[in-house]
Amino acid sequence: MISIFDEYGDYYDLIYSDKKYLAEAKYINNILKSQGISKGNILEFGSGTGKHGTLLSNFGYKVHGIELSSKMFNIANKLSKKNFSCQQGDITEVNLNKKYDAVISLFHVMSYQTTNEKLQKAFENASRHLKSGGLFIFDFWYSPAVYHLVPSVQVKRVNKSGQKITRIAEPTIFQNENRIDVKYNIFAQEKKTGYIKNFQEIHSLRHFSLPELITLADINGFKCLKAEEFLTSSFPSEDTWGVCIVLKKYSR
Repeated sequence: MISIFDEYGDYYDLIYSDKKYLAEAKYINNILKSQGISKGNILEFGSGTGKHGTLLSNFGYKVHGIELSSKMFNIANKLSKKNFSCQQGDITEVNLNKKYDAVISLFHVMSYQTTNEKLQKAFENASRHLKSGGLFIFDFWYSPAVYHLVPSVQVKRVNKSGQKITRIAEPTIFQNENRIDVKYNIFAQEKKTGYIKNFQEIHSLRHFSLPELITLADINGFKCLKAEEFLTSSFPSEDTWGVCIVLKKYSR
């Protein structure tokens, strides 16, 4: 099982060492509690290195993650404990034969479902694994902001614990496909030898409008409860790059 994150995974946590994982976990916890889910079972689509899942498990949930990348799964698996577990798999195909109180998918995992077929399968699989009344929560790149802000070349430098990493992100926009291909050029200097490893990866991400997601939700038996700026809960605008949508599975 090959994933674009298998090489990137070695440096993933270092590159995102400034990410506000705890604040994000608290944000998701508040959404769940607002809908009457204060404990219970959560399925995480795209569990990465396990940061969100382990933090949510500390709030009393039992979290099981699905991660495509073997490298990132191996990192997350070392964090496994009583209330957090994970397995390697494809979120569009895995069938656990179990119903969950919520399915969550964070850090734009759904935006990596760039084709209609993959997106539909992800929605179907979320519905398959949810109890009636269960929640499907995910964040995504928001089309109005993509068109207004326009992606540009970004350079990120990290120097932590003696390891230096430079990541150059160069976007290519495909307007007719609502897709952006981000070419990552990464230079990682090893701590002991000073050797600089260089590799490139292309990450294809899709951005979404609310009408298309709400239509897809309805087709798959979900009602949209709300859509808001991720973390701030503000109403989405053309300056809102990341939006969180909360869907509820209803009985047909």
